[in-house]
Order: sequence, then C-alpha cells, then structure tokens
Amino acid sequence: MPTTPVTAASSSPNGVQESIMLELVDEDGNTIGTAEKLAAHQAPGQLHRAFSVFLFDEQGRLLIQRRALGKYHSPGVWSNTCCGHPYPGEAPFAAAARRTYEELGISPRLLAEAGTVRYNHPDPESGLVEQEYNHLFVGLAQTTLRPDPAEIGDTAFVTPAELAERHRSAPFSAWFMTVLDAARPAVKELTGPAGGW
Repeated sequence: MPTTPVTAASSSPNGVQESIMLELVDEDGNTIGTAEKLAAHQAPGQLHRAFSVFLFDEQGRLLIQRRALGKYHSPGVWSNTCCGHPYPGEAPFAAAARRTYEELGISPRLLAEAGTVRYNHPDPESGLVEQEYNHLFVGLAQTTLRPDPAEIGDTAFVTPAELAERHRSAPFSAWFMTVLDAARPAVKELTGPAGGW
C-alpha cells in the first residue's frame, strides 16, 4: 500500500496495522467523533462517513467488482467500482482516489463529486449494519486494471442491460442499488444519453 500521511498515521512504527478508525457524523454529515471500523458496523450501527466510486470506460460501461472472499463484510458479492471510508480528517475525494488506486491499481480520470446519500442497510449474512453518510463520485477508468486479490475477486465492465441481468442472477452488496440510484444524475451527465444510464 502506498504510504501517505494518513496511512502512515494508521500504522505503527514496526509496520503492524493498528485499528482502523472511522469518522462518525450526524444526519447532516457533520463530524461528531470517531469509532473503530468493526465497532461502527455492529448492530444497530453508528452513522459514519463513507464514499462510493463509479468509474466508466470510453464506451460508457460501468466497472463493477466482486469483493474478495476473504473480506469480513459482504465477501464474494458484486458491488460498485470502489467503496470505503475516509480516515478521520481525510477528505472524501482524497479517500476515494486513494482507495481506488489501492484496490484497482488505477488513478481515476475526471473524478467528480456526485452528491451524497444516507442509508441504513443491514447485511443479513454477516449481521453487520451499513449506517452511512455516503459521498458519491463518478469518473473514467482509462488504464489497465491491476486489482489487489486481497480486495477484489473479479471485475467486469457492464452496460445497463448487462448490469440488470447480472443483478437478477448474482448477489450484490446491500448498498449497491441505493448508491447507484443516488449517483444516476451525475452518471448520465458523464456518460451522455447514449450510455443508457
């Protein structure tokens, strides 16, 4: 993982990963404190800051990922290009760009804000809860992917019709449709009417 001021702060001097802290927020997205990542997702969940990224190729196809089987939350399900949590004090835009690089090995082009959405999605498989104030971003993926196998099991570029078919036949993350629907105005602006989003 690339070392940044934020990632350096979350690692101890001997390289052992310490607890990952998330930023707790109120209903308006104002920071009110911090919580350890797993604790924030324990039922009933604590409202925390998150981000979701939607990247598209030049044909207007959405890049989706299947989460690695080793992930403790929602393993093996399909989801949007990238999602995660800013570290406390880290700007959501910077976190989205950082995490996209860490997971997929690419730097998004024309990454732009696409609004926010607040949701409460329990995950019946794990018992964890996504209580999130989610910052949305859209952009382009124009370089070769280099997915981290610890994070990503598979990737696919899909048209709207292909996504609908896959969504009917394969498991997706509990939050996927909520964040996609919230991002659609920005997605349509990015991909144009021919994209069909």
